[in-house]
Amino acid sequence: MNHHSVEKIGGTSMAETATLFDNVLIGGRKGTELYNRIFVVSAYAGMTDLLLEHKKSGQPGVYGRFVADDGADGWREAMEAVRAAMQSRNAQMFARADSQREADAFVDMRIDAAAACLNDLARLRSHGRFCVKEQLATVREMLAGLGEAHSAHSTALLLRDRGVNAVFVDLTLWHQQNMQQLDERIMTALAPIDLSSTMPIVTGYAGCSEGMVRRYARGYSEMTFSRIAVLTRAREAIIHKEFHLSSADPKLVGTDKARKIGRTNYDVADQLANLGMEAIHPGAGRGLRQTNIPLRVRNTFDREDGGTLICGDYVSETPRVEIVTGIRHAQALQFFEQDMVGVKGYDAAILEALTRHGAWIVSKSSNANTITHYLSADAAMVKRVIDDLQQRYLDASISAHPVAMVSVIGSDISRPSLVPDALRALDDEGIGVIAMQHQIRNVDVQFIVDVEHYDAAVRALHSALVERDKTALEGRRAA
Repeated sequence: MNHHSVEKIGGTSMAETATLFDNVLIGGRKGTELYNRIFVVSAYAGMTDLLLEHKKSGQPGVYGRFVADDGADGWREAMEAVRAAMQSRNAQMFARADSQREADAFVDMRIDAAAACLNDLARLRSHGRFCVKEQLATVREMLAGLGEAHSAHSTALLLRDRGVNAVFVDLTLWHQQNMQQLDERIMTALAPIDLSSTMPIVTGYAGCSEGMVRRYARGYSEMTFSRIAVLTRAREAIIHKEFHLSSADPKLVGTDKARKIGRTNYDVADQLANLGMEAIHPGAGRGLRQTNIPLRVRNTFDREDGGTLICGDYVSETPRVEIVTGIRHAQALQFFEQDMVGVKGYDAAILEALTRHGAWIVSKSSNANTITHYLSADAAMVKRVIDDLQQRYLDASISAHPVAMVSVIGSDISRPSLVPDALRALDDEGIGVIAMQHQIRNVDVQFIVDVEHYDAAVRALHSALVERDKTALEGRRAA
């Protein structure tokens, strides 16, 4: 194990440049204190949305408009919007005119080269005899890397302006023909760097034979971060976010009631990832856990706080709930077949259909003749799954309906009467429970409720199991 840390900075934190420098990148350090830290950076907030498509609304960016082929100038206008956004960001950040010109020239070079590639593909597509579908995955990878290249290059420049020996480490495969695997690309790029006197600013996107966006979607920067920590045998991996890892969403339960978790384990982190919470990508957490590298989640805006430490072997001294969270909009896919009893194959067929359509399975339950999957997926996707299964099983009754899932999670939630207390708290608020899942490992309990009851259910369970739980309070004081 080495003395350095590997630290990942999210897009929202990147966008708060002054705070980021004051609290994280420099944070009062001088001389050698600045080094032995590798930073992996995301694109500035909103930039990947402009390059690909908006993460929440789906509004098309450069990639979306190029795929749609919405007129000759559709994707070109989107590309110019990216150029303008990147250079506007530079104008806000740089005090030195020479550095801003260098940053803008870098943006122009990358944007022009990417536009030239898309122009070539557009000309081929216009002939009609050429199919460019196979190239679209490559286009998506190329565009995703532009955002991280911009943020990493500009950050390294800004650090050098402040007297820090920072180096821009470009993993985006720019002008490189060889398609290395991710680990090889990382080690090749970092090998010549002396961490004791140099601060690497590394692109969160890495061009590699695996295809980062194809494999990990928007979680690719966390995979790069994780692999760097594992390959360099970091002392600690740190994620800087715009919030603390809290006992519940402060916007739901109130900032005065939400508590920083402080300590937990990778099992809890996996449950959060399964619910779509951005603690850490499950694939990234796996590598850190297997190599015994602790992960710390820190709040960019709270410089003095140590954040939440996630370790492989941590278990709370007394059983307690650490976090209440969930999925506001889920789908319950119910497959009923009277002849299922004692017959194998139904489960495998359902899983195959869900996998083929890319549906995210949060949890499942079954009895003699019914299999229910709780999915983080939209209604349109689930309808396609149902249509496929109905063609195969003509006599089955297959349906889906929207539900919400609220989960209480902790490294050890085996305290007596937890489930009765939870059900009582929900009943006191007039919230009916559609279904409940309680695993043997005592890490989480999932409550399925109507969508309109999600907010109230989170508040009720947090109040009963976190705010009023004396063992939970004692555990936080110990942390």
